[in-house]
Amino acid sequence: MSTTQQVLAGPVIQSGTSRVSLTVIQERARKKKWRTSIRAWMLLLPSLIFLGIFTVYPIIQSLISSFYKDDLSTVQPVFTGLANYQALLTDPVFWECMKNNLLIAVVTVPANILLGVAMASFSNSLGKWGKTVTRIGFIYPTFIPLVAAANIWMFIYTPIYGLLGYINSSWRLLADGKTAIWAIIVMLIWKQAGYLMLFYIAGLNGISKEVFEAAEIDGATGFRRFKAITWPLLKPTTMYVFIIALTSAFKTVDHLYIMTKGGPGNATNMLLFYIYQTGFDYWNNGKASAMTVILVGILLIVTAVKFFYDDRHAYYN
Repeated sequence: MSTTQQVLAGPVIQSGTSRVSLTVIQERARKKKWRTSIRAWMLLLPSLIFLGIFTVYPIIQSLISSFYKDDLSTVQPVFTGLANYQALLTDPVFWECMKNNLLIAVVTVPANILLGVAMASFSNSLGKWGKTVTRIGFIYPTFIPLVAAANIWMFIYTPIYGLLGYINSSWRLLADGKTAIWAIIVMLIWKQAGYLMLFYIAGLNGISKEVFEAAEIDGATGFRRFKAITWPLLKPTTMYVFIIALTSAFKTVDHLYIMTKGGPGNATNMLLFYIYQTGFDYWNNGKASAMTVILVGILLIVTAVKFFYDDRHAYYN
């Protein structure tokens, strides 16, 4: 090959007796990257289709519907702009539901995370059979259907005949507006903590044992080792667990429908359950859509702020 031909072909790499153009290698690498990307998107396509049909499309449709008056008094939806959002500002039930949801989120999210970490750490510290027995016991409430779990706790809270009724027959936790919300909170923590434990077990198993051995040599034991090593290395897991716990705190419907139906006096009513009542009991789709947009907006904002803040301080390797 002449000098001119070599220049046109680009840089070359000498490998034994063969001379391969660097341009050809780069082109092959580029094609391989495209094939890998296409294969990855094809594998994701079924999930993206379901996500678009059952998540993205309903959100967009709810956003559009929130600007229309669509209730039993209208034959066809009528565009009213921000009227539905303005009506929510003066709706006392909406604000009661928002307050109840915030209380549940503030209490259940940290409680579930702390219990999940504690149960995962405790089970990991045991032997083979101890791990099996404790993990089954901790996660068992997660496998109970929502309706069955609600009925179990209805029996526990029932005065006279319930489990707590045998202790004190005058306790009527679900009938008292001051105690009903806390009775729901206890049930939600019992139902979800074991599920979050699974993620922390995976996170703990992903931490190298050499780190703990080095800490033990340095004299760090017990709570000090957990605070300085375990908890910081679990931050990526905690970010994901936080999102799951937060969304669960705002999507309570089945339990309320069985146990209290939002009562007494909306003391246990939640935003998603109020959306269900407004849309399917009162047939006010415009107002229900406006509340749906607000609910999705709250979850997106809180999740995004939490994720981007923690992501800068998380250790992934």
